Amino acid sequence: MIELNYYLGTSVILFVIGIYCLAVKRNMIRLIIGIEIITSAANLNFIAFSAYARPGFVDPLGHSFVILSIVIGACVVAVALALVVCAYRHYKTLDVRKLSRLRW
Repeated sequence: MIELNYYLGTSVILFVIGIYCLAVKRNMIRLIIGIEIITSAANLNFIAFSAYARPGFVDPLGHSFVILSIVIGACVVAVALALVVCAYRHYKTLDVRKLSRLRW
């Protein structure tokens, strides 16, 4: 069985990649992808800790949280992509810095 440290290391790497996407990228679609990478890191932590909480027993509560998180994440991404499409149709750009200069 794979040790818990490998799962945590992978989760940290995913989290750093997601934070890098949020900090550096200016495209709205890439920002959404970065947020999804961060939630994948959190989901991996939930699964790893639920599997290693007690030896020989897997806690189903962690799995149910991850399934709920995936469903909510899919809904959030659908709404965010709809907003991206509307912003692109109206302003003809997906650059966050250009969109933040626009005021109502």
